[in-house]
Amino acid sequence: MLVNLAIIMLTGLMGGKIFSKIKIAPLLGMLLAGILISPNLLGLVRGDISNLSKDLRQIALVVILTRAGLSLSFERLREVGISAVLMTFLPASFEIVAITFLANKIFNLPYLDSAILGAVLGAVSPAIVVPRMLKLIKEGYGEEKKIAEIILAGSSIDDVYTIVFFTVFINLKLGGEFSIGSFLNIPISIITGILFGILMGYLLDIFYSKIKLNKIYQAIVLMGVSFLILGLETYAKNLFAFSGLVAIIAMAMTIKKLNEQVTECMLEVYGSLWELFEILLFVLVGITVDLSIIGKEIFPALILITGGLIIRMFGVYFALLPSNLNKKEKIFSGFAYLPKATVQAAIGPVALSYGIGSGKLILAISVIAILYTAPLGAILTDKTYKKLLVRNEKSKPIY
Repeated sequence: MLVNLAIIMLTGLMGGKIFSKIKIAPLLGMLLAGILISPNLLGLVRGDISNLSKDLRQIALVVILTRAGLSLSFERLREVGISAVLMTFLPASFEIVAITFLANKIFNLPYLDSAILGAVLGAVSPAIVVPRMLKLIKEGYGEEKKIAEIILAGSSIDDVYTIVFFTVFINLKLGGEFSIGSFLNIPISIITGILFGILMGYLLDIFYSKIKLNKIYQAIVLMGVSFLILGLETYAKNLFAFSGLVAIIAMAMTIKKLNEQVTECMLEVYGSLWELFEILLFVLVGITVDLSIIGKEIFPALILITGGLIIRMFGVYFALLPSNLNKKEKIFSGFAYLPKATVQAAIGPVALSYGIGSGKLILAISVIAILYTAPLGAILTDKTYKKLLVRNEKSKPIY
């Protein structure tokens, strides 16, 4: 196992660095490194390494969403208003519906399997979006209209929204019964998650003020509490609707509101943690890929994914109608909302692990979506933000 982990980390790091040098999203190099060393190709790692992937995927999600929460401000989101709320679910809803119908027509999948695929593809990637929006905030682009905050908040909650739908659809596929309550659980889980997260944020602020810790220990405490919150979600699922991921974001935002100094220190630590878990996450996804299915389905999958992205852009447009964003700013927001990676890596293999017949196809399309949309969204965001957004001239100079 240790040798496998060493190979994963070293090849993933190498792949990421190579792709970074040629100005392509590093996560693609990590994903391709996983495919290369997998039992399906060179066989440098054993197949049982994927047994670790579920927990590592969960940890990676916690790290990136906490990092997003530590960068968000309640006050600035309140100023943005309804558009920030609409961005959390409207683009994803448009895409889920589009994929559900398109997958049925293109792949002849049953509608329920198509809906599972739609929920997998419907989430935007915090791994791509969060670092870029943090860069926008630092450089002052779109600052006046809080564009980065709208996209940060939307992309963070968007993931929770799609994961809840994914869970509902998977349960139905495995023999569960449909109930309106399952869908009512979405807003309930978000509200309870926010309230609990705020409470925990206040309690942690008291803890940090009473017990002086260095930034590493502060981050360890926050991560430990985050894992406990996820454990609480598992325990509470039969009692009441509760989203642990939303609670983690709200907790981080509360800490930012109460203690900027602690926040800055932990952002630095979480940034470093993400560099490690990003490698593990995407290399492990590459290891699970069945190349034979990808080769067979790549062209219809690209048609499916492109159709979903186009409909998603319309979702972004409608979500931003109540805002004061101009046409260029709405186009940029649509670009920033394209990339798939983190959630697809986290839940793409789940249907296969449950033995669902379409599981291999769902995983293959998830990987194709990452390979296609991660560089597309990253490149469009990086190449257009200076042209489409207005920079606050009072911001710190860019060196």
